[in-house]
This record gives sequence, C-alpha cells and structure tokens, in this order.
Amino acid sequence: MRGMIAGAALTVLGAVLGLAAPAAAQAPAQNPAQAALPSQAADVHLGVASCAGSTCHGAVEPWRDSNVLQNEYTTWQSKDSHAKAYEVLLSAESKRIAKNLGLPNAHEAKVCLDCHADNVAPEKRGQQFQISDGVGCEACHGGGERWLGIHVSGRGTHAQNVAAGMFPTEDPVKRAELCLGCHFGDETRFVTHRIMGAGHPRMSFELDTFTAIQPAHYRIDDDYAKRKTVASGVKTWAIGQAIAYRKLMTAVADPKRNHDGIFPEFVLYDCQACHTPLTNVSWAPRETEGIGPGVVRIHDANTMMLRVLARHVNPALEKELVDRTRAVHAASVKDRGQMEQAAAQAAQTGDKLAAAFAAREFEAGDVRAMLEGVVAAGIEGGYLDYASAEQATMALGAILDTMKRGGMVDAGQHKAMQAALEACYSAVARDADYKPEVFAQALQSFRGAVPSL
Repeated sequence: MRGMIAGAALTVLGAVLGLAAPAAAQAPAQNPAQAALPSQAADVHLGVASCAGSTCHGAVEPWRDSNVLQNEYTTWQSKDSHAKAYEVLLSAESKRIAKNLGLPNAHEAKVCLDCHADNVAPEKRGQQFQISDGVGCEACHGGGERWLGIHVSGRGTHAQNVAAGMFPTEDPVKRAELCLGCHFGDETRFVTHRIMGAGHPRMSFELDTFTAIQPAHYRIDDDYAKRKTVASGVKTWAIGQAIAYRKLMTAVADPKRNHDGIFPEFVLYDCQACHTPLTNVSWAPRETEGIGPGVVRIHDANTMMLRVLARHVNPALEKELVDRTRAVHAASVKDRGQMEQAAAQAAQTGDKLAAAFAAREFEAGDVRAMLEGVVAAGIEGGYLDYASAEQATMALGAILDTMKRGGMVDAGQHKAMQAALEACYSAVARDADYKPEVFAQALQSFRGAVPSL
C-alpha cells in the first residue's frame, strides 16, 4: 500500500543498501555524525562489479546459516529502481526533458547524472567503475577504496568499516541526509522549477515509507541489532521530517538557490498554490503561515507533521517551529534578505527537532499520540493542500507499521486499520484530483477503525 505514493514519486535517487570493493590503507577514525556523503567524500568508488561475485553479494538466493544474505547485489540489480536510474536517462521522456532544457542529452548531463548515477569525479572512479550502473552500492555506502579490505576479511567490525569510509546508512539521521541529497537536493545538486517545467516528475519523499518500499537486501535480526542501529518506523519518520524541513529552510536561506532571476525559485513553494483551477476556492488561513490569500507560499507540508511530533515530544520546540516558520512566510513577501535570515534560523530549529527525535525512544503511548495527532489535524481541516495530505498518509503508514511490529495491535486490528487507510491512499492518488473534504472524511473513517481512539 505504501508504495502507491512512494512508488510513483521514486523517480530519482534514494537509499540503496548494497555492498562494496578492493581496499587500501587505514585512515583516522571518523565520527559517523560528521561522515561526508558518498558523493562528496574523497574515497575512490570501485564499481558494483566489486560486490557482484557469487561468494560475495552476487548469490542467486540467500545463503543458509549466514548472518548476511549474500544476494544483495542480485536483489539490487533485479528489483531495485536505483539500478535502472541511468537507463531512465535514455528514455523518450528524458530525451524530451533534455531537449526542453537545451541539453544535448540527459545521459551525459551533469545535472541529470548527479542523481541518476553515482556521478563522482573521474579521479574517484576505479577501473571497474561504470557510470551506466546507475545508483549503485557505493552511491549510498561510500567509496570502497579503504573499507573493502576490512569488510571482506570478516574480522572488522561495522564501526571499523565506518571509520574507514563506509557510510552509516542504518543511522536514520545520516540516511535522511543521504536520501534527501537527491530526493530534495543540496548545495551540489538541486532539481529546480525549470527542470520540473521541462517535464521532470514532482519530487516527494518520506524517509520511513521510502525505506519500507526499498527492496530489502538486508535482514534485521539479532546479529544486525548487535552491530547496527535499529530505529522504529515512527522514529525514522520523525527524523526524516525534521531533516527535510531543515534542508528546505537551508535552501530558502541560500541566495544561490532561492531565486531564479527576478522570480523566486518556485520549487521551494507549494505547487498547488499556483497549479490549481481558479474555480477551486480552497484557500484558508494556517497558523504557521500568517499570510493572506493569493500569495505563493513556501512548501511547508513537513511543518504540519513536525507540529504533531513536537507538540508531544517538546512543546517549547513546537512554539519555536511555528514562530520561525511564520517569520519565513512573512518575510517572503517583504524582503529577500529578511527571508534568508529567518530561514537560516528555522533550519536550526529543524536540527534541534532531529536531535530531540534521535534521542527519544518512542514508546506505545508516543506512537498512539502521533497517530491521533496526524488524524486530528486532518479532520480539523489542516490538510488543505495536497502535499500535506500526502505526507500525512505516508506518516500513517509508518505509524501503523510500528504498531504492528511493536505488538501494539493484533493482526485483526492491523488489518482493519490498513483497510481503512486505503481510502486515504485513494484520496491522494492524483494531485490534480485532490479534495480536502474527501481526505478529511477518509481520515474520519480511519479513526473509527483504530482501537481506543
């Protein structure tokens, strides 16, 4: 079910969890919290062929009596959209987009390759590296130059692998940074409104949902838990929302990215604020905005989710979130310099929220509070725009999954809740057809299927 939204949105890059390649010398230990993204780190990328041996990660079937599946490469190659990311650039649609942008072609354009392939600099490409492999193992796990030897020896710990350059994808904070590097953008790559106008699909992302629909090439068992971080779906969702908010506000604060000539960079704003029929009178005031109708507003769907989370986890941070988001909206119609300053402060709030969520273990009471908060906000009319309803639906999917895995509901209750959630998925199936009142009704029905709510 969760793939109904995320599958349609999974058009660029995301989190692959595969493996890696030939190594070299040790390096000083690196703090995982400060680990550079694989696209920006200095390590050489050796190519997916380094992982593909049948005795490494290229087995046809998972190995018996092994702590590692050993068929990770095979799963990536046969089932993962990331493996086909480069091929997408050869399609008729990509050729049309490239032509609209005045590019000779998509499959050689840096602006396309930066997210549709592991487009590291030529000097960081090993002998077996192929740009046509798309978003391969090292695009997410980091160049294997230093850590492969430790990894294949079987004697190194996961911490030692990370110290040698492996990217800690199991950490939800770092995974959010990694995935959003392409699914939103950063200082080195960014899908602009011009690219959207040329025909690129709308960008959409929610960390736990996109992790869940990723074809699993790892198994979370006792051995995994001993070596790596295991975060619940709700915690992953919460952290993803905070990092997404921070990345948005960082972009709004960046004079290199927040405008396009005399116009704002519209990709940072709510699509439906403009792309809606004039006969569709749907505007209503929102507490986090404080601006009137007819104003193009900065995209703030993550703010809606963060309010639900912060209200329960840290009410003082909720007030700070509302105040700083309002300040960004207010400045956006007055002065660009003031907007950039306000957005930089809001980005700091995003980091505070991410830290608060990372430090918290979400118990059953927290999870139920999140569920009620997300549902109540919609029933009360908070999801007037499509993007916030889309985020709410993906949030409910993450929460339900956590409830099921944590034994908070039995199989029959989960089945009833999942069936009720179908109406929410249907209500956000197409942005052009979105009707807030239909979504609110779906949420009301869903609420009736939730025990004790």
